[in-house]
Amino acid sequence: MSVGLLALLDDVAGLAKVAAASLDDIAGQATKAGLKAAGAVVDDAAVTPRYVDGFTADRELPIVGRIAWGSVRNKLIFLLPAALILSLVAPWIITPVLMLGGAYLCYEGAEKVFHALLPHEAESHEAGLEPAALDPQSEEDTRVAGAIKTDFILSAEIMTIALAAIEVDNFWTRAAILALVGVGITALVYGAVALLVKADDFGLLLAGKGRLGSTRSFGRWLVRAMPIFMQVLAVVGTAAMIWVGGGIILHGLAAFGLAAPEHWIEHAAEWAAHALPAVGGFAGWAMTALIDGIFGLAFGLVMIPVAGYAIAPLWRAVKAVLPKRA
Repeated sequence: MSVGLLALLDDVAGLAKVAAASLDDIAGQATKAGLKAAGAVVDDAAVTPRYVDGFTADRELPIVGRIAWGSVRNKLIFLLPAALILSLVAPWIITPVLMLGGAYLCYEGAEKVFHALLPHEAESHEAGLEPAALDPQSEEDTRVAGAIKTDFILSAEIMTIALAAIEVDNFWTRAAILALVGVGITALVYGAVALLVKADDFGLLLAGKGRLGSTRSFGRWLVRAMPIFMQVLAVVGTAAMIWVGGGIILHGLAAFGLAAPEHWIEHAAEWAAHALPAVGGFAGWAMTALIDGIFGLAFGLVMIPVAGYAIAPLWRAVKAVLPKRA
């Protein structure tokens, strides 16, 4: 009996080792895949803080929490199964779907630029697309819904990049790795966003209750600096939407045979890297982002009248018909 018990324990120990090795492999693959998607993660972190701009301090963290929960739903409930299933049965459709998402990002970013340059015209355009919010709660709901829609596009890019980087054939292992990437990236992004949006409150606390003069001075500096930093971050977030969207569309065109623009961008990036060898990697990335951004802005500006005169009237007509059929 004791020999049998020892054999059973030995089998259990062997299974535990296999399970530990599998978990270690999943963690390693998730880390690798997450690093591959780092560029999109930075874009996501830069875009999100602007959605809490203008709300009272007590609503900032709840709004971030609502967006974070929406991001988790996007990744785990919609994007993870969709990415896995499509990669098995219809891998060709992933690129067109991503291009539609890229077009939305270009439009959203270009609309922000349009609003900054021509606010009155932009407000007229926005009024024709959706009803204005009637109270702070509806404004918050509108802002959160917009953030979750934007997050869906960025999350789709993150999950697609991560899926392509996973070097495992087993379906369930790939699903576990992708889920770990989705949850980990969401925690990282929205944890950073929460710290950013509450930094000014922390500065007020230091300025008022700091024991040292240097601590109080740092708190006052933080209070003064954070509004400027958030404005800069809002600009970076808008730019990120535009260059990410432009890059997705250009990459999609290359996948469908129109590869010349992407090749030109690659050559321009190589030229920038050789011209500035001390910061070659950054120079190449900056050149790529610049050209993607120019293309994305142009595409988004074209999409503004298309959305106003074609997509919005069509959507209103569809919504008017749907209740009659119900």
